[in-house]
Amino acid sequence: MDVFYVILGICIPLIGTSLGAAFVFFMRRKCGGQISPVLMGITSGVMMAAAIWSLLLPSIDRSEHLGRLAFVPAAGGFFAGVVFLLVLDRLIPYFLSRADQAGEGRQKLMMMIFAITLHNIPEGMAVGVVFSGCLSGAVEMGGSFLSSSGVPFSPLAAQAFLLSLGIAIQNIPEGAIISMPLAGAGKSRKRAFACGVLSGMVEPVGAFATILLTRQIEQLLAFLLAFAAGAMVYVIVEELVPESSGCQASGKGTIGFAIGFVLMMTLDVAFG
Repeated sequence: MDVFYVILGICIPLIGTSLGAAFVFFMRRKCGGQISPVLMGITSGVMMAAAIWSLLLPSIDRSEHLGRLAFVPAAGGFFAGVVFLLVLDRLIPYFLSRADQAGEGRQKLMMMIFAITLHNIPEGMAVGVVFSGCLSGAVEMGGSFLSSSGVPFSPLAAQAFLLSLGIAIQNIPEGAIISMPLAGAGKSRKRAFACGVLSGMVEPVGAFATILLTRQIEQLLAFLLAFAAGAMVYVIVEELVPESSGCQASGKGTIGFAIGFVLMMTLDVAFG
């Protein structure tokens, strides 16, 4: 496969994140008090479904060679991710500062952004592993099909592009749940959009690093997937769920969680 198509393929997930982040330009300037719990609930649902179907289940699948112990890398990585976020929450001076309410709100947003960005790293690495196989020709190529431009692609190359496209579609709601809360917290729409896009930049970077160091990184991918899942679940339980349920509109937060969970589950299963 030509290097150009590899670069294009590893950048496709970033396009999905950018599209989601662009939703911020269509939202109202201020979110009402009844809307905020719904957004937090949707964010929680999206992150929970992503933690399960995009991270934990693939982590277990990558450890199938361990037989009945296939859960060990997933369990260890998940617990390590929770502990890592717990340590950050306790030790980083920014999170420890006894700030005003606005500062606490920024803390929640920063932790959410950090967790989603962390989750994007192993996704990018998974894309890198597949495209690395295309470059190295490690998998026997049998047959091919032609793209619209007439360029021949092997079945493995087709699988690599489909994986990138699936992750890009999954990234659309993730980009939105970064940019929209930031805009609601007072950031300009352009800055909120930029933050959403930057959260997805780690995917092509992770993919490129994996292509360069496939043998070393692939062995750790199962652990890293679960690690990111643990970090996301920590943020959900510690920050987002209390935020969406600790008010009179808690029922709306629960409905939002269900909507976000089902949406992300559908995308993960359909395009994963």
